Amino acid sequence: MSDPISYTQQELETGRLMFAGPIDFVKGAVSLDTLPPVERNEVAFAGRSNVGKSSLINALTGRKSLARTSNTPGRTQELNYFTMGDDVGHPMFLVDLPGYGYAKIERAKVERWTELVKRYLRGRSNLRRVLLLIDSRHGLKPNDCEIMTMLDEAAVNYQIVLTKLDKLKIADRDKILQKTLLACKKFIACHPVVLATSSEKGYGLAELRAEISRLSA
Repeated sequence: MSDPISYTQQELETGRLMFAGPIDFVKGAVSLDTLPPVERNEVAFAGRSNVGKSSLINALTGRKSLARTSNTPGRTQELNYFTMGDDVGHPMFLVDLPGYGYAKIERAKVERWTELVKRYLRGRSNLRRVLLLIDSRHGLKPNDCEIMTMLDEAAVNYQIVLTKLDKLKIADRDKILQKTLLACKKFIACHPVVLATSSEKGYGLAELRAEISRLSA
C-alpha cells in the first residue's frame, strides 16, 4: 500500500522539484514512427476513460490544463508526450496514453487506438513503468484486468494507482487498497505497491511524485 515512510525526504523533495520545474508538451504521437527519439526514460499514464487521468496529471504538475480534461470520455486520442526534470538532472518523458473501455466511441477508432497502444507498450525500450489508474470507487474492472494481462504478456512493468480516493468514505479506503493488492498478486508484472491518490484533495501526490522520480535513473 501507499506508505509515506517508504520514501526518503530526499526522494520526496526530488519528486516535488521534478514536477515543480518546467514541463513542456512535446507532441501528440498518432503512430509509432511519430514517437520522440528514445533519449530519456519515460513513464506512461494509462486507464479507463474518465478515470481521472488528466486531472491527476494536472494535479501532480500543479497546472490547470497541462493535460486536457473533458466530461466526454475518450477525448484523448494520441500518445501525448511531455518533457520534465531537466532542470534538476532527472530528465524524463511523461506520456499520457489514450483511455480505454468506453463503448460509445466509434469502434474502428477504439481498435486503432488499442493497436497503437499495444505496439507502443511492447516496443518502447525506455519505458520504465506504466501507471495504471483505477477509480477507487469501482476497483478493477474486467477490461482493466485485460490490460494487465496484456502488460504481463508483454513483460511491461506496471503499477496500480487508485484515483478519486476522496470520493470514498474513510472506512472504505483501506478495504479497496487491500482488495486491489490481493488482486494484483495474480499478475506477474504488476509492481507490488499500490498508491492511492486524490487530485482534488492532494492525497498521495507527494508519494506518486517520489515514485516517478525513482524511475528517472
